[in-house]
Amino acid sequence: MTELEKLDAGLEYDFYDEAVNARKLHAAEKCVRLNSINPSETEEIEKAARDLFGSAGRGLTVLPGFCCDNGKNIRVGDDFLANYNVTILDIAPVKIGAHVMIGPNTLITTVNHPLSPAKRRRHIGIAKPVTIGDDVWIGGGCTILPGVTIGNNVVIAAGAVVTKDVPSNCVAGGVPARVVKEIPDDVDGRRSCGGER
Repeated sequence: MTELEKLDAGLEYDFYDEAVNARKLHAAEKCVRLNSINPSETEEIEKAARDLFGSAGRGLTVLPGFCCDNGKNIRVGDDFLANYNVTILDIAPVKIGAHVMIGPNTLITTVNHPLSPAKRRRHIGIAKPVTIGDDVWIGGGCTILPGVTIGNNVVIAAGAVVTKDVPSNCVAGGVPARVVKEIPDDVDGRRSCGGER
């Protein structure tokens, strides 16, 4: 298998591989273009973001400072907002539902590296997808780690580091993040987070 095939299959891969790096450089160039557009030119910004992302619903807002590793692995639903300086390292797929707000200086990452120094010296990466449900608000300065799934109607408190799945209908916060409060779903009427407290 090529390193790119390994990456796409969820296996360990060499992140310095030419084809892997070319994908990142392509995304970096599109991010530079997106971030160079005057903030008042909202239609041009939306057009550039749609060109970068794999798919996007209605109402796409991406504020300056956005960065990603691929772009085509990012799929967002309707009414999506990425505030200032959001980074999505989408080496693996990042699926985000509808009505999601991501606070400034937030990192969503699908890429990880081994604990082994020998493997790190060989530039080994491994990627796991991230999934975020509908009606999620991720506060400023958060970090969402590889392989995490966040349910529907979730608030991630500012500064949280999400290392494990978060169930629907709750607030999660802290380092590492844990469920701190259940919240009602006043759209669908469900009220059960089913997580640890």
